[in-house]
Amino acid sequence: MIAVSLRSLIAAMAICAIASSVSHGIDQYEQPPIEYSDSTPDNRVAALQARINEHTISLTYEERVGYLRGLLKHLEINDTTQMLVFSKTSMQSDRISPRTPRAIYFNDDTYVGYCHGGEVIEIAVADPQLGSVFYTLDHQGDAPPQITRQTHRCLQCHGAAQTDDIPGFLIRSVFTGRSGLPILSEGSHRVDHTTPLRDRWGGWYVSGTHGTQTHQGNFIVRDQDAPRPWKNEQGQNVTDLGDRFLTRNYLSPHSDIVALMVFEHQTYVHNLITKASFAARQALHYERGLNEALGEPPDNRLESTTSRIENAGEKLLEGLLMVDEAPLDGTIVGTSQFAAEFSRRGPADELRRSLRDLDLNHRLFKHPCSYMIYSRSFEELPPVMADYVAKRLSEILAGRGGHKYAHLSSAARRSIIAILTATKPGLLRSTR
Repeated sequence: MIAVSLRSLIAAMAICAIASSVSHGIDQYEQPPIEYSDSTPDNRVAALQARINEHTISLTYEERVGYLRGLLKHLEINDTTQMLVFSKTSMQSDRISPRTPRAIYFNDDTYVGYCHGGEVIEIAVADPQLGSVFYTLDHQGDAPPQITRQTHRCLQCHGAAQTDDIPGFLIRSVFTGRSGLPILSEGSHRVDHTTPLRDRWGGWYVSGTHGTQTHQGNFIVRDQDAPRPWKNEQGQNVTDLGDRFLTRNYLSPHSDIVALMVFEHQTYVHNLITKASFAARQALHYERGLNEALGEPPDNRLESTTSRIENAGEKLLEGLLMVDEAPLDGTIVGTSQFAAEFSRRGPADELRRSLRDLDLNHRLFKHPCSYMIYSRSFEELPPVMADYVAKRLSEILAGRGGHKYAHLSSAARRSIIAILTATKPGLLRSTR
């Protein structure tokens, strides 16, 4: 009895020691094993700055758009990805309005924010070990370009409850007044691929057609006293944004509806990958500390470790396999070349099927499994998380996923298996 009590006391003391920093209000991701702000990033943007410092590349400065075009070129981002947001919901809010929207461009891991006449270009990137990492590039052109990492300034919004307490990406839909200020009293929506179209894109310009489906894009509230619900007839099925702002101030006249939908899906899955990575690493770190305190073998597996890994892994699988995706009630057609260029990037199986194939009639993707499964962040998941996700993914695609995955028809599962077998060999496990 005395031994049991002593053991319990030691365990309690160990738990308090490991968790003490959290009780002082310090974000968990700032603690070991993540140490977000004190860790050196390893990502596409950090590599670009290293090359600039080594003078192996240079960024061209243009009078109209500054370093933007050169930055996108070196980050391998196409201007067909352009999306435009006019709500004052980012760090350069004084530069943003319905007449001067903020442009966002992206590829599979990097996002660039540009304000016409802004002092900096904003950059965010999915870092395999740190989640979302934020940078600014001075936009004045009177000194050598310097990309500077930002932490606390960006984490106020991108590292709190709204991003599930990880450094993450955040997309919001808000009612917006004439000046671009969000009307927060009317509420807002955090947007991902599960959000119904009717709740998306408040505060954003949207170019493209979508049939009878409605959304909140292209809508400026000019009379807040007007009867609710506010009407947005003029914001639907817009193909030309030229009468709303000076499109010549941007690299493209579009804010493509398909780019917006892919962007929302991608950032959502990026966050789930980060959450899965952090959960596994934090659980294992806690486990090592407790085992050491109790004199247990280092590989003694705690039930809490298994539970944290499985919970985060299941949420990631739900995101990858489009669980609860908001259905489409009509055909979505963008106004730029984004959809064609996105689909061409593959990889594909011998039948030329790809996880980038778009449906846009009933759902976003023809084969409902995210192309983010090819991302570096997914590739570098901790082995224990990667093993769990691979095993469960194989079970789900074999038809043993349960009712949660009932949206995956047998034909869809066969297609996904064939594509993954051809393009990501070794991922799927035998389920016999």
